[in-house]
Amino acid sequence: MSFHRSVRGLAAALVVFGLGTGMAGAAEITGAGSTFAYPILAKWADVYKTKTGTALNYQSIGSGGGIKQIKSKTVDFGASDMPLEPKDLEAAGLVQWPTIMGGVVPVVNLSGLQPGELRLDGPTLAAIYLGKISKWNDPVIAKLNPGVKLPGTDIAVVHRSDGSGTTFLFTNYLSQVSPDWKKDVGSSTAVEWPVGLGGKGNEGVANFTGQTDGAIGYVEYAYATQNKLTWIQMANHDGVFVKPNLETFQAAAANADWAHAEDYDLVLTDQPGKNSWPITGATFVLMQKAQDNPERGLETLKFFAWSYANGAKMAEELQYVPIPENVVKMIEATWKRDIKSSDGKPVWTAAR
Repeated sequence: MSFHRSVRGLAAALVVFGLGTGMAGAAEITGAGSTFAYPILAKWADVYKTKTGTALNYQSIGSGGGIKQIKSKTVDFGASDMPLEPKDLEAAGLVQWPTIMGGVVPVVNLSGLQPGELRLDGPTLAAIYLGKISKWNDPVIAKLNPGVKLPGTDIAVVHRSDGSGTTFLFTNYLSQVSPDWKKDVGSSTAVEWPVGLGGKGNEGVANFTGQTDGAIGYVEYAYATQNKLTWIQMANHDGVFVKPNLETFQAAAANADWAHAEDYDLVLTDQPGKNSWPITGATFVLMQKAQDNPERGLETLKFFAWSYANGAKMAEELQYVPIPENVVKMIEATWKRDIKSSDGKPVWTAAR
């Protein structure tokens, strides 16, 4: 296994993230970044505010934006689906840990096709995004889909326009299954796309795909289900066609060896196992090690501690994979060791 050191249904949740803004005496923590994790962060924030009175103001602006904001100390935490390498964390004075795992899912807009009816493998998906396959009835696609009536329409490629951890996971996967993709495009939160139309955030890709005949895009799974998009089956590392769902995300996540990943620097794309979804990944929280305002730092950690302890069922309802309890204990030990106030005292203690 190789590691990296390598909406409609969400509209109501936007209100939740603004709660507390301008309210005298109300506690609020701020975050920015991953749109991949936004649906579950919104759900957790809603319930957490009801339980504690503390609001979360989160900007769903993409992982690249989240990394920039936490580096500039304009938010209490950043969220990225691309883990930072240890040397980058050290240079920026940051600590990171995984908060949730889930799947990136290719989605299409093809009249008459039901979710899961279309099947693709990694090399074919890469060829589509390279512009080498431009028609839906191309023989390569037809061979993977015997008996499926494929239209002769052009393929409208949709991708992210912003710095995106979802893009990192998608391009990381394509780089593993396609030498041409690895050589010509590569893997990052932002790449030079050979073809296609760019949408901002998972929301933008979902909207463009849903509105464009013949489109193909990639989104975190909750966006596919909540926008009623047609997801596809993918051939995984073992050559088995699998559907995106909690079980296949869990199968891939089961390979996560967090204990031996320095600074949790771990990517879960193209994992072995007949049931593994091939484009699985985690969202990582980023915080400053040195807390200028330890009280706000503590409130941030209390939110994530509560989410780990109480949010697993909510996560699974949205088809995310919760972080295992033994890993949560490792994460809390990381908080106590690395996140400190200006006088060197741990912000997080066992006594809370």
